[in-house]
Amino acid sequence: MILNEKMILEIFEKSGALLRGHFLLTSGRHSNIYFQCTKVLQYPGYSEKICGLISDHFHSTEIDTVIAPAIGGIVVGQEVARQLNKRSIFAEREDKTLSLRRGFTLDKGEKVLICEDVVTTGGSVFEVIDIVKNLGAEIVGVGFIVDRSNGKVNFGSSRQNGVLTNFPQFSTVKLDAISYSPDECTLCKAGIELVKPGSSKIK
Repeated sequence: MILNEKMILEIFEKSGALLRGHFLLTSGRHSNIYFQCTKVLQYPGYSEKICGLISDHFHSTEIDTVIAPAIGGIVVGQEVARQLNKRSIFAEREDKTLSLRRGFTLDKGEKVLICEDVVTTGGSVFEVIDIVKNLGAEIVGVGFIVDRSNGKVNFGSSRQNGVLTNFPQFSTVKLDAISYSPDECTLCKAGIELVKPGSSKIK
């Protein structure tokens, strides 16, 4: 059975992964909706099916390595790489900056697929793009589960074989989820408690 967007959102609801309230996003923005993908990806069956949509989309693409930003993207990258039978690595934060550690590296010209769980502004993915470009590897696509921007985030392009090419992007779910800058947040003005999922309440 091939999942569609409605079915995926139903899985998020069933798993308790679609949260409603007042949340601090990784981007620093605030929102009334939060996708806790780990609550879905903890179930191998769901992980295989949802990440399978990403691997199916890129199955005909020449890929050497799948890379993801820690922490949220690691499970997505690992499962997509498993299904494509490719190497899987991740970038993690050191002094607030994403970098490759643990002996991970990329060779010049290596073809790389970037994976992530949720994209709002795409900040972590843009950081991974910089890592890949700085090492001289070639980005062949970006795949992620939830696109909160409803397609507004464009991860750009690179010059490959002398031709400027847009990165192919694919998400399993697109929706226009509202988010606010902290100084314009209507939820803050309404006095609704701000929470960063996975942590304690923020004062």
